Amino acid sequence: MRVIKDKAVINDDWQLIRELDCSKPIPDGKVIIPFIDWQASRDELLKRDTEHAVWIDGDIETETLLGDLEHFSLIALDFPAFKDGRSYSHASLLRNRYNFKGDLRAIGDVLRDQLFFLQRCGISSYEVREDKDIEDALKSLDDFSVRYQAAADDAQPIYKQR
Repeated sequence: MRVIKDKAVINDDWQLIRELDCSKPIPDGKVIIPFIDWQASRDELLKRDTEHAVWIDGDIETETLLGDLEHFSLIALDFPAFKDGRSYSHASLLRNRYNFKGDLRAIGDVLRDQLFFLQRCGISSYEVREDKDIEDALKSLDDFSVRYQAAADDAQPIYKQR
């Protein structure tokens, strides 16, 4: 899968699993699983010698993740529709309040217009919608040269530049 990370388009070896088949074991390797499946299989997964990643949507309370944050190298935040911004809040809370240092990835209906603002909230990688040009989306991270308020990205707001 190709994603944007560190202001570059890269080939990524994480596999996003939207829904697990309960009759089969969780695949080995670098998989991003629904948080509810993490909760159900936590002890088994922690025995594996691998990195762990989950995805959540706006229906999950951010605080639900707190007991397991140290186990995740990546947390994917689902944006099911352009107009659903609840995962912006998840990103901001995870970075600013809970000090999550791992990769925060935007998945779902992720479009060029959102990337700059997702970055400001603390998102560090982006899985752009398949029908969109990922190279064009990458350019959007530099659309704005001035920021009007402080955010998770620690860019200095314009009012402090005087």
